Amino acid sequence: MDTYTHGHADAVLQSHRWRTAENSAGYLLPHLRPGLDLLDVGCGPGTITVDLARRVAPGRVLGVDVTEAPLAEARARVDGEQVEFAVGDVYALDLPDDSFDVVHAHQVLQHLTDPVAALREMARVCRPGGLLAVREVDYAATTWFPADEGLDRWLDLYHRVARRNDAEPDAGRRLRAWAHAAGLRDLTASASTYCYADDAERRWWGDSWAGRATASAFAEQAVAYGLATAAELAEVAAAWQRWAGADDGWLGMLHGELLVRVG
Repeated sequence: MDTYTHGHADAVLQSHRWRTAENSAGYLLPHLRPGLDLLDVGCGPGTITVDLARRVAPGRVLGVDVTEAPLAEARARVDGEQVEFAVGDVYALDLPDDSFDVVHAHQVLQHLTDPVAALREMARVCRPGGLLAVREVDYAATTWFPADEGLDRWLDLYHRVARRNDAEPDAGRRLRAWAHAAGLRDLTASASTYCYADDAERRWWGDSWAGRATASAFAEQAVAYGLATAAELAEVAAAWQRWAGADDGWLGMLHGELLVRVG
């Protein structure tokens, strides 16, 4: 069983709600056209899914997530788009072979104990000639200003919690390797970034991670695994608030991207 490092606390979902096809799947957009059928794996609250649905309408779109927790919000987001949401297992999708023209997953593989098996399964339900599209952060490549030992502590702690869950927080750099291990060879790799710099962006991102540091599955796991105390997590939260309040504050996160043409 995989353990989701972030969980579904509101501090987590507020960052998921910010995601759109444009800011999180730009590498895929030039390949979309009306009428394509699309599967979004790990859809969460559905912001990217619904956005993608508008771009492939009248194609069929299905969003699946491992838990029901975010799906009520995803369904409420639908406003005439031809999109459905369901609970699904990325290792055993309840779908026939060759079901979709595009299979998309954003920030999913990093949380899995077997990303190679997940890629094989996603390729199974992708039609010949279709596209498999994945995008993953590389936490080790995250950088910020000004320097803060509390944020250094956060990054180290995040790596240790994720790897205690047998997950890979530096997934972005490994996408080609995982695809090769899954027997996929027709690959196009790229990278893009999230950047938080202006006052509103810093406050939003800092509040999100300050909340996660003290009231999320990540915080619960850090304490349960003996990796941090509640007091240490409070110090991490305070570091995020310091960064958010810094007039010169800046943070960049690198993401690896991969398009796979399925044979």
